[in-house]
Amino acid sequence: MKYLKPKSKSILSLDVGTKRIGLAYCDSLFITVNILPAVKREKNNAELKTIRNHIKNHNITGFIVGLPLDDEGEMTSQAFDCETYGKFLIKELRLPYSFVNEHSSTWESTNRFGVKKDKSGLIDSLSAKVILEQWIKEGPELKELVG
Repeated sequence: MKYLKPKSKSILSLDVGTKRIGLAYCDSLFITVNILPAVKREKNNAELKTIRNHIKNHNITGFIVGLPLDDEGEMTSQAFDCETYGKFLIKELRLPYSFVNEHSSTWESTNRFGVKKDKSGLIDSLSAKVILEQWIKEGPELKELVG
């Protein structure tokens, strides 16, 4: 499979879980990738306020959402939940977006950063960082909103 490095933009990466959402972002030249504190996922989507604040404070111009696909690249039940949440964000944030296969990002974060049995959300944000680094190398390009 041929990968195309996406055009430079400041991006927010989300690792969506059932309890928390890990967050990471990069500058518009893809020089640095930083993590942000994970946010608790609320039933009323109150975490959207925090996400909007990060977008404003870090001049974010697009976002990506990880989809935990299985070994064959097929959607899992968690991937459907992530996709649903991502579609909610597309509607609310009105920014260019992309979905990224994040198969094994938590496993990679655990091995790469040595974080185990984390209840603080650090592993979630480190996973968002791994997803963002993968996206910077492989894409796909962000989709623009139409209409």
